[in-house]
Amino acid sequence: MGREQRAPRRRSTTPEEPAATGPRSHRTEFGLAELLPDRDHPQAWSLLLDGAPQSHVDLADPTRLAFEYQRRLGHLIDLAAAPGKPIRVLHLGGGALTLARYTAATRPRSRQQVAELDTALTEWIRAELPTPPGWQIKVRGGDARAVLERAPEAGADLVIADVFAGARVPAHCTTVEFATLAARALAPGGCYAVNIADGGALAFARCQVATLLAVFPEVALIADPAVLRGKRFGNLILAASHAPLPIAELSRRTAGDAALARLEHGRELAAFTGGAPVATDASAAPSPAPPPDTFKHVGR
Repeated sequence: MGREQRAPRRRSTTPEEPAATGPRSHRTEFGLAELLPDRDHPQAWSLLLDGAPQSHVDLADPTRLAFEYQRRLGHLIDLAAAPGKPIRVLHLGGGALTLARYTAATRPRSRQQVAELDTALTEWIRAELPTPPGWQIKVRGGDARAVLERAPEAGADLVIADVFAGARVPAHCTTVEFATLAARALAPGGCYAVNIADGGALAFARCQVATLLAVFPEVALIADPAVLRGKRFGNLILAASHAPLPIAELSRRTAGDAALARLEHGRELAAFTGGAPVATDASAAPSPAPPPDTFKHVGR
């Protein structure tokens, strides 16, 4: 889930595709999917699910990440290994495959697996927004947690959880048990990256930080300062690892983004939890629903 933000244009990495002509829609078992054309980029589209923005894809330039939360996850992809080096990525949540496309474009020969429950959505996206031949992106239809449970131990350099049912993170993907499964799937030095959404008192976000700190010694949070102050509802990115996180470089990249963001780590992040409980399978709840007017201006 995200809001569209402008990002600098980069060199095209895919063959030229026909220009966008107008909105497209497709009803799946889980709701209404819409592709809205980007007025400024004729080969770019935003994916909405039941009115909530999920992904943005530029077929002419898959390295252009237009949503602010996806750019922040893009920084973690960039810092997962030396520039251009192939990595192994497990994506929990597929949408329009934006981050898988970004990884394939910036790290050729990377091996990627995507878990997406909505198989009809995947088929539609692959037909409407095809990926270049040769990209090693395998999409497995199924629940994110079920796929994570079957993931090979130490088989991924990066696990990205971007799991939303509508505009809410499902409860069973927010728990310490889920985070433990992600830790098991990571290779030594690997990173677990999570996209969540919250607002107001940030009770859900504080609980999620406490939950990751119960599993990983290193955790960082990136979010708009207005979201951290409870002034608006929005996305928060969490990064966790058993190895030191590249905090200095991540801070530098985040500070260079067009969208303002703050990075919290260490004692400040521990204090941010405010004594919030660790989420377990027995106690967890989904992330809060966004306020009714959150997406009223998106792409219309």
